[in-house]
Amino acid sequence: MAGIPPKPWPTGKAMQLEPLVRRVLAPNPSPYTFTGTQTYIVGLGDGCAVIDPGPDEKEHLLALDAAIGEEHVCAIMCTHTHRDHSPAAKTLAARTGAAIVGCAPLVIDSNLPRSDEAFDPTYEPDRVMEDGERMTGPGWTLTAVATPGHVSNHLCFALEESGALFTGDHVMGWSTSVVIPPDGDMGDYMKSLDKLYAREDRVFYPAHGEAVEKPRQLVRGMIGHRRQRENQIVRHLAEGPHEAADFVPKMYKGLDPKLHKAAEMSVTAHLIDLEQRGLVARSGDVWQTI
Repeated sequence: MAGIPPKPWPTGKAMQLEPLVRRVLAPNPSPYTFTGTQTYIVGLGDGCAVIDPGPDEKEHLLALDAAIGEEHVCAIMCTHTHRDHSPAAKTLAARTGAAIVGCAPLVIDSNLPRSDEAFDPTYEPDRVMEDGERMTGPGWTLTAVATPGHVSNHLCFALEESGALFTGDHVMGWSTSVVIPPDGDMGDYMKSLDKLYAREDRVFYPAHGEAVEKPRQLVRGMIGHRRQRENQIVRHLAEGPHEAADFVPKMYKGLDPKLHKAAEMSVTAHLIDLEQRGLVARSGDVWQTI
């Protein structure tokens, strides 16, 4: 996980990335959101779509109003329902009259510790998009690409006119995605990475961090990294039974203690995947090879 770059950041400014795409950075930086959530506006004058409207914060909504101007908002589209991505959808829909479309609603009530954002209970889509479904507007077409793993309802959106893919939290240039059980699923996440690797997108626009100009190269590296972590877990289990927390100091040397819980959750996701594949077993909190 990369460190957050020094300020100033372009918070609140509409950045033109390509003819059909603008980006507005929300004021919600953190160790898990990098410099903040990036909202994308797709369209060129006659009508636009807003992707991942972000947190329901006055400063960010005013920045979106300024970026959109008098343009008609055709749709508000959400990749998933973590609270740094979808809460502004409801307010923006009330202001613009646009439909909320994209991922399915999902709220997880759990007393398990989390190291990412909690889920947004206010999200109410007018239309849930399935894999391959399209949303169209003046001069643009966005196709839903189902990518469960980070969370079960995660979608990416492919801009057919330019070869760009809006990847939400599934693929980010600054960090690997956090996969936290019970809703985060490492097996699904790996399948979704394979799915993106098989595509030929020109560029990835993630919700956090800069654009990814060599997407297949990055995805290949991410797949290799996850397989390396899996192999580390199997090697340590060959030494004897472990609890999930036991792996962290062995596998994440020098990691900031604030990030230990995230690392433990990632290990747990790998262990559950290995269990489902019949390679490890658990008794209570203790894991061992079969």
